[in-house]
Amino acid sequence: MNVVQATPEDVRAVAEIHVAAWRAAYRSIIPDDYLASLSIERREAMWRECIAAGDPELLVAKKAGVVQGWLSFGKCRDIGSHTSEAEVWAIYVSPAAWSSGAGRSLWQRAKELMLEQGFKACSLWVFPQNERAIKFYRSVGFAHDGSAPKNFELGGAQLQEVRFVSQFGC
Repeated sequence: MNVVQATPEDVRAVAEIHVAAWRAAYRSIIPDDYLASLSIERREAMWRECIAAGDPELLVAKKAGVVQGWLSFGKCRDIGSHTSEAEVWAIYVSPAAWSSGAGRSLWQRAKELMLEQGFKACSLWVFPQNERAIKFYRSVGFAHDGSAPKNFELGGAQLQEVRFVSQFGC
C-alpha cells in the first residue's frame, strides 16, 4: 500500500469512496433517503477545493495505482482545543478494500506527518453505533476520552458522535 498526498487526479476516486463508504458504513445509522441523496459530483467539487486550498491535508492509499481509501486531517476543530492537537477530519476506505490494511497505512502516514508538524495528540469523532470503526480506532491507539457527545441532526434523524483521542508518545 502506497500512501501519498492526494492530487487533483485522485479527486474522483476520493469522492466515489466517500459516498460508497457512507452508504455501507452508515446504513443503519443515517436515514436511507439521506444516504441515497449523496452526490459524488458534490463531493468531488468539495475535495477539489480542499486540495487547492491545502486544508485539510488529504492522503490517499493506493494499491497498483488505484485509490483504496483516504484520510483528511488538520488542526483540531473543537472549541478550546490546544494548538498541539490534530484531528482526523475523516477516514474512509472503499468497502471492497475493508480489512486490507489501507486504513492502518493511512493512519500511520498521517501520524508521521502530524508528529513532523509538532502535534502531540489527535482526536476524531465517530458514531457510537459504528462498531467496525471503533474497533479499528482502538487497534491503532485511540480511546474514548469521556467528553460529552456531540448531538446534531442529519437527514431528519437526531444523531450523536463521541470523541476518541490518541496521545502521541504514550
